[in-house]
Amino acid sequence: MKLDEIAKLDSTYFMPVFGKRQSVCFVRGEDVYLFDSEGKKYTDFLSGIAVNCLGYSDEGYKQALKDTVDSLMHTSNLFYIEEQAKLAEMLCRATGFDNVFFGNSGTEAVEGALKLARKYHYNTGNPRTEIITMKNSFHGRTMATLAATGQEKFHAPYKPLMEKFTYVAPNDIAALETAVGANTAAVMIEPIIGEGGLLPITPEYYAAVRSACDEHGALMIADEIQTGMGRTGTFLASPALGAVPDVVILAKSLGGGFPIGAFLARGLAAQAFSAGDHGSTFGGSHLACAAAYYVTNKLTGTDILSHISETGAYFKQKLEALAETCGSIREVRGRGLMLGLDLAEPVSAKAVQKALLGAGFVTATAGKNVLRFLPPYVIQKEHIDSLLVALKTALE
Repeated sequence: MKLDEIAKLDSTYFMPVFGKRQSVCFVRGEDVYLFDSEGKKYTDFLSGIAVNCLGYSDEGYKQALKDTVDSLMHTSNLFYIEEQAKLAEMLCRATGFDNVFFGNSGTEAVEGALKLARKYHYNTGNPRTEIITMKNSFHGRTMATLAATGQEKFHAPYKPLMEKFTYVAPNDIAALETAVGANTAAVMIEPIIGEGGLLPITPEYYAAVRSACDEHGALMIADEIQTGMGRTGTFLASPALGAVPDVVILAKSLGGGFPIGAFLARGLAAQAFSAGDHGSTFGGSHLACAAAYYVTNKLTGTDILSHISETGAYFKQKLEALAETCGSIREVRGRGLMLGLDLAEPVSAKAVQKALLGAGFVTATAGKNVLRFLPPYVIQKEHIDSLLVALKTALE
């Protein structure tokens, strides 16, 4: 179909929650490239919003999915699933956590983690209801995860919101210590606040979250939906910040393109759920776990994490060099292959994104005015160099 025909069907039959989409329909991927319905080639610096981490030509990944489709895709969690058990073991060994639950998406995984926090305290005979999250955070679009998201612009149409969520300014230790108390079930934090503008959490603040949770008996939950699975150059971002949470949430890159979410717990938190406390029909299916098992094995059994660290450092260095000569760049943010440019008005991140798309580079925006880069892990320095040329032109 031609692009205008696709757009007409979309505008007629699909709920308009995404507004007017960008005028591109991708139909094929190869290595780090995408090809649209008109035959134009693009270099991907978005990965389907941090999802397609291995790019588009990993034959092992494709074969793992094909083999599972040819054998058995789904049976339900009423029965044992070999792929699920093997993935659970590999993830727990890779992270040091004790057990895991698989759902279908990041927002489901956040919901599960919130339920776990409440059940943990319920089991003690002293139920707690308050969850503390960060201002400008983003945790999902279901009713609970929407309430957990620290951005008022998402709240207004859906009030009254689910109780009780309290928002504190990230990296403000005094505000955190004032907020955490005897009714705090958990503090949930992103190691890098992604959708809110790639705002980095300092190691000092991350350690303060751990300390406050320990002092008051609350759980520390790390939402690593974007930062986890190697995105920042380590399997999880949390250890690099010097604190290990009680619960960690994964999705996006976990499935390499196939939908799957997970939350892992350790210590007493890992013992909170009993039979019937949580569940899913589709979560942890043969197909989803086959995809995630391949990705996890790739991250733990090859040198790809070193490549992410090296290439990410090169990318950030190039962006910082550009910032020295470009007055419209206020700050370079992020780590590994999760990077962003905070742009000074009147330069618009959305306008720069549109210009880059026209030049054949797929990017995104975040926060108030941040241009965001989330390329596949197999991106190379020459791809980055090409982007920088187009980026400099777009900023000028």
